[in-house]
Amino acid sequence: MSTTTTMEEPLTLSFKVESFRRIPNPYKATAAEGVGDAAPEMYVAICDVKNIPGNIPMDTNPRKQKLTTTVAKKIKASLLDEASLDFYLLNRGILLSAKKASFNNYSNELTITMDDLSCHGDVDGGHTYKIILENRDQLEEGKQYVKLEILTGIEGIFESLAAARNTSTQVKDQSIAELEHRFDLIKRGIGDLPFYDRVFFEENAEGDIDVCDVLAILNMFNLDRYPGSDPLPVNSYNGRQTHVDYYLQQHHEHGDAESNPYAKMLPVMKDIFELHEQVETKMGDYYRELYPNGKFGAVKGVSVMKQGGKPYLSKFGQKEMNYFIPRAFIYPILGSLRALLEVKPDGAYGWKDGYDPSEVLDKLGSQLVDTTVERSRSLGNNPNAVGKDKGNWKTLYQTVLIDTLC
Repeated sequence: MSTTTTMEEPLTLSFKVESFRRIPNPYKATAAEGVGDAAPEMYVAICDVKNIPGNIPMDTNPRKQKLTTTVAKKIKASLLDEASLDFYLLNRGILLSAKKASFNNYSNELTITMDDLSCHGDVDGGHTYKIILENRDQLEEGKQYVKLEILTGIEGIFESLAAARNTSTQVKDQSIAELEHRFDLIKRGIGDLPFYDRVFFEENAEGDIDVCDVLAILNMFNLDRYPGSDPLPVNSYNGRQTHVDYYLQQHHEHGDAESNPYAKMLPVMKDIFELHEQVETKMGDYYRELYPNGKFGAVKGVSVMKQGGKPYLSKFGQKEMNYFIPRAFIYPILGSLRALLEVKPDGAYGWKDGYDPSEVLDKLGSQLVDTTVERSRSLGNNPNAVGKDKGNWKTLYQTVLIDTLC
């Protein structure tokens, strides 16, 4: 997914719809106490396909629109079948995310505003949208309609939303890759780690850790792709599915050969996930090193275990924790440790001589956490924003890098 952020000028789309309805948020009261974004809202509209704007942003859609597939051909056939007039019922429609949406009851005009291309635009239904644009000239007005679902205030959960709404293509690609043994490199790297049996690589497999998450974390340490402070692996946070695509591309080109970045990563792959565990489980301790009387649980985005409730569990080690910590805090800090990696004479990745990444993390942890929390506060107490903030990623990386130069 694109890492494009706030647009210079908001994009406003105004067009007529046949019907419009706001679906009340059942958690309105608690949602409004979120992490800087407005409470999520849902709207549903039915629109003549002739009136759909032709410039809806597509950066938010993780799927590649291939219009020659059997499914795409069926969508086209259903759209052009004017005898049935049931396209809006047979097709699941188009899901849009936006900054805000409003409806004029007098003109039946829907207005949608988008200002952040990293989370506003077409989230699901990209094939439907492209097929409509390419074929609606063959239709007369009033012949076919499509359902639009518009969500606002979902900036803080956008990645989870996009992943949940775009499963079929992703699952299919992963299942085929698993059948072709393309994940064997990853299995070699994490096969003896405690969480290995919980990772699922294909459709309907048991487990609670998606290989997408594994690859997103490994992406932060890809020296072939990110050799220094520019570019930065920010897309590990906001481009989840892209890492499967990239991994498969590398495997198609290199196989399991030593030239594959993930083969080069094998010597440190185990360490990377142990470092993730360390960041996640010790972040509260690092925070209190600077603020002994501070309340880490009061930081926006951090959840505290309720008295008498079940403790939170760390993602990979399943260690009991008093806090739930968002990926937006964990990833930039974890990614900064790439500054400790180097390419060894044999071509493999290894930690710089004299540097134990775990010890460096303990040494700099309080500074890295403080930088991240303060940056989140400066962005409106919005962890999602700090997770996508290149400035924060760069500052953290340089903090670790400077330590290696002292």
